[in-house]
Amino acid sequence: MKNILITGGTGLIGSALCEQLLGQNHHVTVLSRNPETVKDKCGKRVKGIRSLTEIDDDMSIDWVINLAGEPIADKPWTKKRKAALEDSRIGLTRNLVDWIVERRHVPECLISGSAVGWYGDGGDTVLTEQSDFTDEYTHQLCEAWEQQALRASQSGVRVCTVRTGLVLASNGGFLHKMLLPFKLGVGGRLGSGQQYMPWVHIKDMVNLLAFLANNNQAEGPFNANSPNPVSNKLFTKTLADVLHRYAFIPVPAWLLKALLGEMSGLLLTGQRTIPEKAQAMGFHFYYPDLKLALTDVLTTKN
Repeated sequence: MKNILITGGTGLIGSALCEQLLGQNHHVTVLSRNPETVKDKCGKRVKGIRSLTEIDDDMSIDWVINLAGEPIADKPWTKKRKAALEDSRIGLTRNLVDWIVERRHVPECLISGSAVGWYGDGGDTVLTEQSDFTDEYTHQLCEAWEQQALRASQSGVRVCTVRTGLVLASNGGFLHKMLLPFKLGVGGRLGSGQQYMPWVHIKDMVNLLAFLANNNQAEGPFNANSPNPVSNKLFTKTLADVLHRYAFIPVPAWLLKALLGEMSGLLLTGQRTIPEKAQAMGFHFYYPDLKLALTDVLTTKN
């Protein structure tokens, strides 16, 4: 039984993780701007707090799982929006690590969020955790985010940075936003459709976080996506097939650029990342196949 602190616990991944950890009889505390919503979103046995100062220094925290961050694809990247993205990732993680290293008893591990955007636009190159990056905004954001987390290692905390892909879930996330046009039969590829989409089923995502927390050998960056990333063209075709619809109306790149500006790069470029490190350590994906994963999330509740 572990005492676990989670940031971002009321989000898509965090709430699913809380459910799993409670099922294993761990004690879970969630740091939230709205602690009164925590029990409804995360479970009645989860304690919600607004500030880290609410955790007594004598209370042992075994794992810290840092999942906080403003949604990156919800609004165009204005200067104000970038500031919010950076503060919710870099700033929050800086404050979290400052708190960790000042504690009387530091946690065993810090499992800290990042994203496959660390690699920038990878084209069709297969990317492992050892691969290089393209220097663009998503890389700069994720690199600064990861560096703040890695400071905890100087105090003897084992740190993993989790480069998450696109999470497939029935109750939210990017798939939820895609469903309406596809259900209406007017879905289609984005731009050329050649860009890769590194996806992961929510259950595999949550299992991977727990796997990294439990594994004393796990350190450094981990790609968190299925071993089988697919092109946007194949993703849209598979989604349409699972919904028994057609996907024949593409969204031209020029339109996305006009509407979204710099943020359109999230949709028009991609990363062919594979989870080399996790698999080498023995992690098993229950949903490595896209059609299987989509069928599960669209026909069952997670």
